Amino acid sequence: MAKIQTRSAVEKIVSYPLGDSPEEIKTKFNLKAIRKMSDNENVYGCSAEVKDSITKAMNSLYFYPDGTVSLLIRKIADFYNLSEDRILASNGSEEIIRLLTRAYISPGDEAVMAQITFPRYETNVVIEGGKAVSVPLRNGTHDLDAMYEKIGHKTKMVFVCNPNNPTGTIVGKDELYRFIGKIPPDILIILDEAYYEYVTSKEYLESLPLLKQYPNLIVLRTFSKIYGLAGLRVGYGIMDPEIVKELHKVKDVFNVNHLAQAAAATALADQEFVKNCSKKNAVEREFVCEKLAELNIGFFPSQTNFVYVFSQHPIAASLIANGLVVRQMKLPGYADAFRMTLGTRGDNEPVISVISELLNNKGGVR
Repeated sequence: MAKIQTRSAVEKIVSYPLGDSPEEIKTKFNLKAIRKMSDNENVYGCSAEVKDSITKAMNSLYFYPDGTVSLLIRKIADFYNLSEDRILASNGSEEIIRLLTRAYISPGDEAVMAQITFPRYETNVVIEGGKAVSVPLRNGTHDLDAMYEKIGHKTKMVFVCNPNNPTGTIVGKDELYRFIGKIPPDILIILDEAYYEYVTSKEYLESLPLLKQYPNLIVLRTFSKIYGLAGLRVGYGIMDPEIVKELHKVKDVFNVNHLAQAAAATALADQEFVKNCSKKNAVEREFVCEKLAELNIGFFPSQTNFVYVFSQHPIAASLIANGLVVRQMKLPGYADAFRMTLGTRGDNEPVISVISELLNNKGGVR
């Protein structure tokens, strides 16, 4: 059969690297169990009340989901004290990235972003025939000055992942505020705040109060991370009502499934669960970072539920072989780099133990 030609934009795209499945890793290394520390899920699960809401919602699975996502949008609006017309619910916040590029990127348009950040920004821009203009990080953090210098007459949007995935770093609030204020009003500023609830730093910019001042500002958040609903795929964006209207034109009719809507509405109400998860994560983040520093292993300062680790010695392969599944990610200048999701102390201590053993056996890891 002759090859059917795909669009030239699609030919340039590399599929998202999911890696081996847990079962494949078990078989490959003859392991009885593994600790999955690669996808930044909430190790503490989700609110117990969510499971009850899902059970109730299962009684009406034969109906299509509410295409307006009215209950969840109302809950989000009340939670943030915002009008409902500012909110768009989605199949994970990643869907809104796709909708934004579909609605606003034309062939030849440009989008500015960090060189090491969430890769789906670039993918979705390229799919629409646009060009991703990537800017190197500075010490693992968005270099906003350099990003601003890349803005030109073809620029249609700017992505800032804050905290950044995969480095876990944040941009200082004063620096980010100045950056937002300099961006021309006809360029969309997309702040991806998927890990917002894990942040403990006082240097983090609270972005929602800026929405009325900057109609070109879009804030993305999700229920996949601290709320523990990654398996249901539900997120949301907060933005100017006019942008919401445009995105409604290009979104799927029933983009958030019935169970996800019920679960997210319930999860949002249980803020005690969210606060407890954030506190426990902060303790484990400090523990892991202290131990890595003691072992002279490099890492970026994180404000998330993961830590990005880098070394001149292969570490990730040994962790995976020991059932501690981390996500390998390249960093220029280093032989090995990986992102590890923070877990419980029972998850994190084995990681430190394996790295320490490598250090002792190999005469030094750095």
